[in-house]
Amino acid sequence: MSTLALLLISNIFMTLAWYGHLKFPHLPMITAVLIGWGIALIEYSFAVPANRIGYAQGFSGAQLKVIQEVITLGVFAVFAAVVLKEPIGWRYLGAFACLSGAACFMFVGR
Repeated sequence: MSTLALLLISNIFMTLAWYGHLKFPHLPMITAVLIGWGIALIEYSFAVPANRIGYAQGFSGAQLKVIQEVITLGVFAVFAAVVLKEPIGWRYLGAFACLSGAACFMFVGR
């Protein structure tokens, strides 16, 4: 469970690092980049332990990546709706269904 919690926290910071600057278009690009890098450092502080712990617990690298992608889409959907005020439509649901299918394939026979 610690792997999932750490990946969730990591993805929250990753989403902020990659997309948070969109709410502040007045910032100079270099400022947005430097702030993003600072936030990404925090993200890595959670992602690296999450993946090391998960790998040590028996998840494969591919399984960890699929878990991360499913979490990323969920976190981004919330961010897009709440922060960017973008509607969650059928494309999000379709993408989530496809990633869920990928996750199922990745874990079959585990």
